[in-house]
Amino acid sequence: MPTSPALHFTHEPLSVILPALRAALADAGEVALTVPDPDLGLGLYAGEATAHGLHRPWHTWTDLADLLGAHLLTPERVGAGRVRLRLRAWADVPGPDAGGYGAGGDWARVDKLEDPVFLLTLVEALRRVSPPQGGRVLALGVNRGRELDALELAFPGRGLDVVGVDLSASALAAAQARHPGATFLELNVTTLPRPELGRFDLVLALSLLQSPGIRQDVLLAALRRHHLTPSGGLILGYPNARYRDGSLSYGARLRNFARPDLSLLAADVTEARRGLHKAGFKVFVTGKYEVLVTAIPAEARTPGNLELSSGFRMNRDAITGMP
Repeated sequence: MPTSPALHFTHEPLSVILPALRAALADAGEVALTVPDPDLGLGLYAGEATAHGLHRPWHTWTDLADLLGAHLLTPERVGAGRVRLRLRAWADVPGPDAGGYGAGGDWARVDKLEDPVFLLTLVEALRRVSPPQGGRVLALGVNRGRELDALELAFPGRGLDVVGVDLSASALAAAQARHPGATFLELNVTTLPRPELGRFDLVLALSLLQSPGIRQDVLLAALRRHHLTPSGGLILGYPNARYRDGSLSYGARLRNFARPDLSLLAADVTEARRGLHKAGFKVFVTGKYEVLVTAIPAEARTPGNLELSSGFRMNRDAITGMP
């Protein structure tokens, strides 16, 4: 892949840098640039002046790469307080869901627990619900069951009774191999309630409620009325990203929209939050690339190892057992 000549930036504002990089990527698919070393400006705000130019932290460059549809390659120090960055445009390949959600598709390669924000916010959400020893967990749209690994991280040794449901038989077979002690059923969630399933202390529905054919209000009502114990809680996940060439790109996108538009995401999250609150739940909204709506009964006490401030905070012991 040809690379444009290296660009050098010192005191230029981001409003100059962004279009220059966009043009270079469009021309060659890859661009190199030298900028002030972010490590030398720790504690400064983006855009503050240093002896080497305007400071910008690393996350500015990762966000810019995502915005421009490119990978940020490993930087190199070039001396004089500067680093060389390279951006390479994403390959024009279909998303992992293009081949379906079965065990043979690209979606089977995705492990959402490798996203640190999702991992920590999911563990936090699980501990808010805190099912009892031996409690029952219902996981809807479980696919290969990778997210169920978070249960053992959140509750080591609690011996939860897990039931996972999905439409894909091949994905369920992979989930069963991963979690031999759980029960997995081929089932369409639009057929809920199903009395034979019984009631659960925790219901998980990650990246499911916006799927075609699912009415969120109908499904949530069925879960609350027929499948949740009086002290049980729910964790609902709403994707706020898509995968491009193996990279997680921020922002929910409407069909035929090139840039993120969060209007449908916001509407669905607001609807779920409002309905659960009216039904007598405390509701928390957390996350980044996947927004989690966590609902626990209003009278439930929040576990003491969580600090529920406006920021994302967990006490040191809240990640016990996590690598």
